[in-house]
Amino acid sequence: MPHATQHADVAAVATAELDSALRGGPFHVALRAAIAARGLPLQRVQHHLSRYGVRVGVTSLSYWQQGARRPQRPESLRAVRALEEILQLPEESLIRLLAETDEPSCAGQPTGRSYRSLVEASGVLQRLLAELGSPLDGGLHTLGHHERVRIGARRELAGRESHHIVRAHKDGVDRFVAVHHGDPGCAPERMRVHALENCRTGRVRVHHDTGVLVAELLFDTRLRAGDTFLFRYGIEDGTAGVSREYIRGFGPAGGQYALQVRFDEQALPSRCHRFSQHSPAAPRSGRQELPLSGRHHSVHLVEPRVRTGIVGIGWDWE
Repeated sequence: MPHATQHADVAAVATAELDSALRGGPFHVALRAAIAARGLPLQRVQHHLSRYGVRVGVTSLSYWQQGARRPQRPESLRAVRALEEILQLPEESLIRLLAETDEPSCAGQPTGRSYRSLVEASGVLQRLLAELGSPLDGGLHTLGHHERVRIGARRELAGRESHHIVRAHKDGVDRFVAVHHGDPGCAPERMRVHALENCRTGRVRVHHDTGVLVAELLFDTRLRAGDTFLFRYGIEDGTAGVSREYIRGFGPAGGQYALQVRFDEQALPSRCHRFSQHSPAAPRSGRQELPLSGRHHSVHLVEPRVRTGIVGIGWDWE
């Protein structure tokens, strides 16, 4: 049976390639090897994903296995987890490879939040929002967001305050869900949410391992489509160790965003800079040094119109 023997040899080679790729990556090589080992055309993979309630195009799947693009959005990360089941792979095997392709930090420089931590936090956020019965969008477009972050005397993220200007794009919106992602080692169950203006605190959910907190801010009014609304809230943190950066991620493009970081006079950084990323997996770019103001010990950035991705401010300690 020469054909059967040849088929067995090909299958053995495919299995060996898959085992090697799952151990060492990178992600796109492992995905391509897994699909090849199961003998599934991309159309069938897409069909299986749809049965899991996940919609991903054949073109996207092709790009993922070529390494031309990487899964980044929450829906895409759900697809990766479903692929692990569809392709009969060990749990977390593909997600782990995504996480291990972080940009390495320079020697002696502290690392920021890793891609793995952001991937995990993204999945947790989806579950917490589902518990609250709230979509990430919530029926609101952000016209303006001014965020003030306080760094305490122990160099910790002491807290932040957010002032939002929003417009409803559907009728009946009566709340906003705030999201806070603390520094590594934080204790979100010890954080406090304060409704400061035009809102009150509703349900709060936390996830200790990832440091994610979500909180409802209730408006006491139901907005109609086109209505604008202003509200302000704060989060007291102070539960983690030394803080080195603050980042803010954005989904769809939106309005103006301003970030101000103010330092306690007993803990002033040696230098500060702004940066941006197209996605958590992308390298950082747009680095620009920010001078610390003399009297108020603060730095800031302003984005006149935010784009999908990440912006942030980082700082170094002596």
